[in-house]
Amino acid sequence: MLMQSDVVVTAFKASKGEMNGKPYDSTKVYIETDMQSGERSKGIVSTQYTWGLSSNYDLIEKFEPPFKARAIFNVVNNGVDSKTLLVDLVPEKVQPKSAS
Repeated sequence: MLMQSDVVVTAFKASKGEMNGKPYDSTKVYIETDMQSGERSKGIVSTQYTWGLSSNYDLIEKFEPPFKARAIFNVVNNGVDSKTLLVDLVPEKVQPKSAS
């Protein structure tokens, strides 16, 4: 089941290489998520999502976190557990990093 959501991206990183003879290649995106309110909990946390290959990093590299984006998620289930996958991420507007 695909769903769209307006999100705030708090961080992102690309990883590519090999570990113990196995290749890996991904972009991790951290998105603000409300913590379930309870008697002794409140606030906002960041949830990590894998977003395709490390080349996706290039699509958002010019954005300075935190930034707003439209996320496309896919909720899948293996018959026991549900998992939310990040399918696409479209930044709201260009917010280039300041020159250093």
